[in-house]
Amino acid sequence: MTTTPGPREVPPVTLLESRFTQDDLPRLRMLVDQYADHLGLAEPRRSEFIVALDAVAVNAVEHAGGGGTLVLQRSNGHLACHIHDLGPGFSADVIPVLAPGLDGRAGGRGLWLAGLLTDELTISGGPGGSMVTLTVNLSR
Repeated sequence: MTTTPGPREVPPVTLLESRFTQDDLPRLRMLVDQYADHLGLAEPRRSEFIVALDAVAVNAVEHAGGGGTLVLQRSNGHLACHIHDLGPGFSADVIPVLAPGLDGRAGGRGLWLAGLLTDELTISGGPGGSMVTLTVNLSR
């Protein structure tokens, strides 16, 4: 059975989809910045979004096999960046509650920072890979 979106709910529009490795990150940062600017995401929020997606993409490169896939979507007044990797998987419990290092655990700095710089950070996945979604409100 297919459902149709309600009057206020708009299906996501994919703006960009790209596989990436370390070498692709500068180009992806530039492309996402251009899309975010075009959609009206103002500074400094736009730069914060770019820093957040870079932190998550770098994690995919360093900890999940050297790369992943980035999908940028616009929907219902939000801009969402989905970063999928094929690594061993992880969950949100790796993100420190306190500033990284203050809780005695190593790691988690990139995800912690991404969570501070976006309106929502979600993590899903498991052994076949993980998906981190970073979302910002375009109407702020």
